[in-house]
Amino acid sequence: MESGFKGKTLYFKGVKDFDLDQIFNCGQCFRWDKYEKGYRGFAGGYLCYVYFIGDDLFVEPLTEAENKEDFKSYMTHYLALDFDYRELKEKFSQDPIMEKAMGFAPGIRVLNQPFFETLITFIISQNNNIPRIKKIVDSLSEKYGSDLGGVYAFPTAEQLSDVTEEDFRRLRVGFRAKYLADAMEKIKSGEISREKIKTMDLETAKKYLMKIKGVGPKVADCVLLFSCQKYECVPMDVWMKRAVAEYFPDGWPQCTKGFEGIAQQYIFHYARFNLEAK
Repeated sequence: MESGFKGKTLYFKGVKDFDLDQIFNCGQCFRWDKYEKGYRGFAGGYLCYVYFIGDDLFVEPLTEAENKEDFKSYMTHYLALDFDYRELKEKFSQDPIMEKAMGFAPGIRVLNQPFFETLITFIISQNNNIPRIKKIVDSLSEKYGSDLGGVYAFPTAEQLSDVTEEDFRRLRVGFRAKYLADAMEKIKSGEISREKIKTMDLETAKKYLMKIKGVGPKVADCVLLFSCQKYECVPMDVWMKRAVAEYFPDGWPQCTKGFEGIAQQYIFHYARFNLEAK
């Protein structure tokens, strides 16, 4: 895929299998919002405006990107443009249900998000709805993150290192405050780190993350899928259990092996509209 810069704006030519609405509204991220003809939000520490002109994808940094090549490398990976979705979808299409699901939402991609932000935001997401999750995450960022001209980056682990359970409660996170405080203690001590997860198989990594108070299987699965590239990881809730029972009662099809987590994104989107009608 051809890519480069027009001024400070990064572009990718002829981008396929990539839909901004489907990617940013599928529940995998909480800091992207509709803006002009695309979306504005944070990719790590970069505040960006992402939009299409025809089939070309543009990523405009709204804060200074000191090194263009670093910005290009980061955004290519963050947006999963270094992953061949066309080849993966050809493989998935061997199953008729997967083929239907991909046709329903062909532009979904799993983003490669920062580990710390993903862990904290998915702890906040427990028993919560997306508008309220986004409001809490924005409040957390405004209180403790870096000011980028009236818009606030998600705080780093260092910026949250001295935040107490009571401080978290003031952000109206409710019962999740004690879980966030425990996560911070384990991150500060080095007990929990992405570097350790890299060397682990899936089940070991899940158990490792579940050492954090309040982190159950679903939150652990989300963190592993959305920030650790454990693509075989399938976050399951009541809705997904129903979808899998309906479409794959004998288990995920062989053509999804190793990438069941990405397959799940298509199935979730498809099931939301098709199972509701039953």
